[in-house]
Amino acid sequence: MNPGDAPIRILIADQHGLFREALRTGLESEQDLRVVGEARNGPEAVAEVERTVPQVAIIDMDLPITDGVGTTALIREHWASCRVLIIGETENYRRLVDVLDAGASGYVTKEAPLAELINATRAVHHGDTLIPPSMLGPLLTTLLRRKRELDGAHARISRLTRREREVLALLADGADNDSIARMLVISPQTARTHIQNILSKLSVHSRLEAAAFVTQNGILPDLVMING
Repeated sequence: MNPGDAPIRILIADQHGLFREALRTGLESEQDLRVVGEARNGPEAVAEVERTVPQVAIIDMDLPITDGVGTTALIREHWASCRVLIIGETENYRRLVDVLDAGASGYVTKEAPLAELINATRAVHHGDTLIPPSMLGPLLTTLLRRKRELDGAHARISRLTRREREVLALLADGADNDSIARMLVISPQTARTHIQNILSKLSVHSRLEAAAFVTQNGILPDLVMING
């Protein structure tokens, strides 16, 4: 740490008091690190970020009330300058993808040595994305599978006419046949025909499945943009 440099401001969020205490002691043994707040659950973590304005939030994956994924998303939405480092009990590839999607900058396990966690805190503060090397292979496999699924979803959407995309966007928003007919100035029978065509082209069996297809693949913004 250079003379005059301010230490990195850190928040610790974990439901276990002994773990928070041990982590605080370890972090504050370093001159360039300073713990400015602690939290026991997700809502407390968000409130403490607002109160203390940390530069790095170290968040337990399994926080009560709002878990690490939800807490990360809230922090990153409102305080984009705060980096989030997630601590998990074990290497969990599926949840790793979830926290990265939520905006986390790094992931370490509680089995990692203290020195590794300290270095990870510095790394995410400096803008790095930190993932354990042993998790990179499964992460890439998951991301590639997601890409293939998304490409397949867009291919199915491309079969729809412009009007069918408009109907699908309204369907995904929870509109019924009468509402769709009223908003698009078409007859209810025409709305039903469009919906039957959509179900056939998407290879789904119900309105609910069609809406879930849009939601699960995150393509509603594309439909809205196309329709706009």
